[in-house]
Amino acid sequence: MAGKTAPFSRFEWMIAWRYIRAKRETGGVSIMTWISLIGVTLAVFALIAVLAVRSGFRADFVDTIVGANAHLTVRQNFMETVTVTQGDQSVDVTRRIDTIANGDVLAAQLSTLDGITRAAPIVRGEGLATQADQSSFVQVYGITLTDLMNIPLVLNPQNSSGAIEDFGPDDLGGGIALGSGVARKLGVQVGDRINLLSATGVQTAAGRSPRRVAYDVAYIFQTGRYLTDVSRVYLPLADAQSFFNRDGMHDEIEIYVEDPDRVDEWIQPLYLELGPESFLYSWKDNEGAYLRALTVEDNVMFVIMAILVLIASMNIISGLIMLVKNKGRDIGILRTMGLSEGSVLRIFFICGAGLGTIGTILGVVLGCLFVIYIDQIFALINYVAGGGVWDPSIRGIYAIPAKLELDDVLKAVALSLSLSWIVTIFPARRAARMNPVEALRYE
Repeated sequence: MAGKTAPFSRFEWMIAWRYIRAKRETGGVSIMTWISLIGVTLAVFALIAVLAVRSGFRADFVDTIVGANAHLTVRQNFMETVTVTQGDQSVDVTRRIDTIANGDVLAAQLSTLDGITRAAPIVRGEGLATQADQSSFVQVYGITLTDLMNIPLVLNPQNSSGAIEDFGPDDLGGGIALGSGVARKLGVQVGDRINLLSATGVQTAAGRSPRRVAYDVAYIFQTGRYLTDVSRVYLPLADAQSFFNRDGMHDEIEIYVEDPDRVDEWIQPLYLELGPESFLYSWKDNEGAYLRALTVEDNVMFVIMAILVLIASMNIISGLIMLVKNKGRDIGILRTMGLSEGSVLRIFFICGAGLGTIGTILGVVLGCLFVIYIDQIFALINYVAGGGVWDPSIRGIYAIPAKLELDDVLKAVALSLSLSWIVTIFPARRAARMNPVEALRYE
């Protein structure tokens, strides 16, 4: 009768280790061992690298959005009826009003709500910036210096020139702030003078004449998001109100909350403070399609990489099946000596699970090193390729972001270990159920 031994006894580990180190002349098991080990290592490495880059893209995208844009924006849109006198007759005319008359008061009121860090009334419009023969269509934001200095990626950008404190009305010796892309298109630096043109200019007898005003460049910033840097211009609030014919008026109120990811929680409380003519939209509304695309891509990429790990784990089955076949005589001898089926199963389980575990550890190490040194690796690839591998005008960011998160590493480890351990059970059970008489019949 087969003797009983404690599970995973020392001799089971010794036998499994000897089988893993089998020589080539015993049937090529050593080669399959290396193939299985390298396959799992590369699969886990690829999974961690993909998950880290995926997390980096999402984090970088969110940071560059909420770091240079409002979390919530208030606009107003209502119809107003006014009486217009034409000769001897008075006519009621209905017109659409889309500006905020009491922006300062409303912003101060909204700032008192719990979770609202600040609210800033601004003027916003489109214009054409020109300098010599160069021109660029821009988004013009009229804002005070205090509010401008509260925008994280403008106050502390990736790169900047000039001093943000020099931003201010031109008649006080100040100037405007430009995104680095705008400055590059116009070929200007701090201290140069540019022209801004607006279609909403002065009404004359011959029609509406575009307004054209010259401003000094006081500050140039690079937020890290190409679309922002290539179009953003900040103009002092008073100058913007004059430039866009917003005398005492504002176009929007920008609201910033404590947690931008939970921005939807503040929509209902804000609507309770606002009138029916007001409406809100958040940074998620503006970028919702892209966020949903990122979520779908995340799920698809994880499934694809999980299949890659599964394929790598299948190599363990191939190696174990060959090992069981080549060690049939040894299995028969061990069984006749009293080794239980459970011991045989555990021996071959240790062989397969050990390869999967070692491969997983090596893959985690390589994946983490890749993420940590991704900038240097990317720089080397860019150098070997002769540059131009990453075009920010196409991809919207300046470099490959990567963020190593514990949850991603744990998911990769759990997936690899579970797959490699589960697939090991089947050939191990085949070895355990082998009839010792049949195994020794032809020996």
